[in-house]
Amino acid sequence: MQDAAPPLLTEDELALINGLQLRPRASWAELGRALEVDPVTVARRFGRLSDQGAAWVAFSPGPRLFEQICLAFMVIDCVPGATAQVAQSLTTHPHMITIERAAAGHDILSIVATRDLPTLSRYTLDLLPCVPGITAVQARVVTHMFTEGGRWRIAALAPDQRARLTGRPPAQIPVAPGEITPLDRALVTWLAHNGRAPYQALAHDLGVSLSTAKRRLEQLTRRGLLRFRCDFARPLGGWPVSVTLWAGVPPAELPEIGHALIQLPETRNCAALTGPHNLVLQASLHSVSDVLRLETHLATAHPSLDIVDRVITLRQDKLLGHLLDPHGRSVGVIPPDLWAEPAV
Repeated sequence: MQDAAPPLLTEDELALINGLQLRPRASWAELGRALEVDPVTVARRFGRLSDQGAAWVAFSPGPRLFEQICLAFMVIDCVPGATAQVAQSLTTHPHMITIERAAAGHDILSIVATRDLPTLSRYTLDLLPCVPGITAVQARVVTHMFTEGGRWRIAALAPDQRARLTGRPPAQIPVAPGEITPLDRALVTWLAHNGRAPYQALAHDLGVSLSTAKRRLEQLTRRGLLRFRCDFARPLGGWPVSVTLWAGVPPAELPEIGHALIQLPETRNCAALTGPHNLVLQASLHSVSDVLRLETHLATAHPSLDIVDRVITLRQDKLLGHLLDPHGRSVGVIPPDLWAEPAV
């Protein structure tokens, strides 16, 4: 017998999540002012959501990090009846950032990140085929990431509330490749568990001074290598449907169309790819019928965009390192380590 479905998130909880999407590390006082709620109430509300696994704050790759690492959408087929077992096994891999089981076309779709193309090649060609139950692996390498899921926003706040939390972002500083240190990797590991961890807690856990932890984290964010994001159990918040659209676009129009697609409120991930289709769009929707509505809009707005396949996610097992239950709640963390040598 299945457990009863948990209650849906309330409007107050969605408003707090929206505020944390805009300012993931804002103080409770700042969030309280924006939401017109006492800071103690805000802290207690998020604590309850966190304890339930219904919402969490973690790190997200910054735009400059995407320029340094190798990212791929991995299409995986499995022996009949083995998909759940394979997905469970893959969740333990730190390079498997996101894992979802698909309704058609393939068994598993994942997003994989490694430090470079040779590492991705070893992982794809030498290691993944050895995982019991996997019959085929295709890597569609990202050539440009137009947007990623950490920038997706819900619209639960009034304009004046959003204005209290948004401001001019700090300028990003150009950074040379290869500037990720062992301390940075340790920071990322801790922030995958708790993106709101205070500087003092980070310093204590990492065995460094408070000033060192604060300075390094601020450098990573200013340089565009790291950002923070608030995720939540989307099925409980009113977005139970996730769809992946594979499309073909004339290469000369790819930048223009890609940048247009990231303006859509439904868009979570959008990237240019290698392989038979040069564009992928992943969207969060309120219902299955919204898939057709989205496709119709895309066909009208971008006649040269040819959607060749559309796949609905049946279950998401992992989201940026967080292990999810069938309701989308976080039940554990496998911190991503993009710089490690893959092993199975």
